[in-house]
Amino acid sequence: MEFGLNRGMLRLYSLLFVFLLPLFLNAQNNFNFNIIKKGTQDNNTLLVIGGIQGDEPGGFIAASILSTHYQITKGSVWIVPNLNFYSIIKRSRGPYGDMNRKFAHLSKKDPEYETVKRIKNYIKDESVKLVVNLHDGSGYYRKTYIDSLHSPLKWGQCSIIDQSNIDVPVYGNLEEIASQVVKHINQKLIIEKDFYSLHNTRTREGDKEMEKTLTYYTINQGKAAFGNEASKDLPTHKRVYYHLLALEKYMNIMGIEFKRKFKMNPNGVYNAINNDIYISLYDEKIRLPLSKIRNILKYFPIKKDGELSFKASNPLLTIIKKDNSYTIQYGNRRLTRLKADYREYEDSNQSIEILIDNELKNIKFGTLVEVDKSFLIKENKKYRVNVIGFTNKGKKETEIKIKNIDIPKRFSIDKRGSIYRVEYYTKDKFAGMILVKFKI
Repeated sequence: MEFGLNRGMLRLYSLLFVFLLPLFLNAQNNFNFNIIKKGTQDNNTLLVIGGIQGDEPGGFIAASILSTHYQITKGSVWIVPNLNFYSIIKRSRGPYGDMNRKFAHLSKKDPEYETVKRIKNYIKDESVKLVVNLHDGSGYYRKTYIDSLHSPLKWGQCSIIDQSNIDVPVYGNLEEIASQVVKHINQKLIIEKDFYSLHNTRTREGDKEMEKTLTYYTINQGKAAFGNEASKDLPTHKRVYYHLLALEKYMNIMGIEFKRKFKMNPNGVYNAINNDIYISLYDEKIRLPLSKIRNILKYFPIKKDGELSFKASNPLLTIIKKDNSYTIQYGNRRLTRLKADYREYEDSNQSIEILIDNELKNIKFGTLVEVDKSFLIKENKKYRVNVIGFTNKGKKETEIKIKNIDIPKRFSIDKRGSIYRVEYYTKDKFAGMILVKFKI
């Protein structure tokens, strides 16, 4: 199926030891970050962090793809794809200041105090042995000045260490490990000018700014820590490609084994980012594929009390309410707005009958069904049916073969004009939604 993953994908989190912490938006715009645990938990855990700065999408999207499109078959990986989720939503380096400068000293009055405290606790966990913090940096780091875009003052396309070595039982040879990562990436460059370098900031020698960072805090807790920077001059999916190459090498060094669900090339990464995304609402009565979704969906059935519960295929997906509008956000991208049609909801979630290309099928609410030529909604005395955009001159919309040409494209939920809503009601109560997708 082109849009979304199958229902088994929603169960992927529990099968791969993923534990999602609450993610919400309250009246003060406080977002909570997710910690995702994958693989067989042990004391050789890799902790991957993205989103410490919200204007660096390559980093936080790479972390999210690691959480959704990788199966850890040996070893343990913890992932925080959205550490500073509020800054991600705001497309800001940090609405309350740069969080990556808050790891030395921080007032309890700082709005991000609890977030920093939480991530410090994960860093200090005895299971964690190596930490990678993902960033997007300006230009291209080069050890010597070439031009304004390629110089020692730039941060893009490099593996960062604070010092060459630390005295710890495992992974203390920071420079050697980072050099292996750099070599691995440079063997798989998209173009030659993207090549990676090793950047040792020599923090302990007096770099007061770097002394405040997450990685420097980490090595002072006796843990190996690395920054990985992709260039902001690259498109987002290419930044993600380079981040994932780095993460795969770190896993290889740690003896962590994995399977990935896409081809490791720029096109494969682009598709992983943009195609397999969806949100399910209200115990899966509604399931929305979000790739190529229209900017606004009008008259969308929302519970009368205004509350909206959802499950997402990606930890960067969330929903933000403002008045009677519900914005679905993917990282710092606004995908669509749902304009509420407030309704009472029926609790049951039954299967209904639809004739798909002359084949009778039982379909559960929340399902997307593919249609070649036509579909026909079977009469069910319990439900009133509304095929959004289809008109039958005031008559019922059941027992009629409906083709793609019978529904104006402006009523589709996707920009291609292929997916349409079929809504079921018991009197005025909303019962559930089916999506039909025509092959075009």
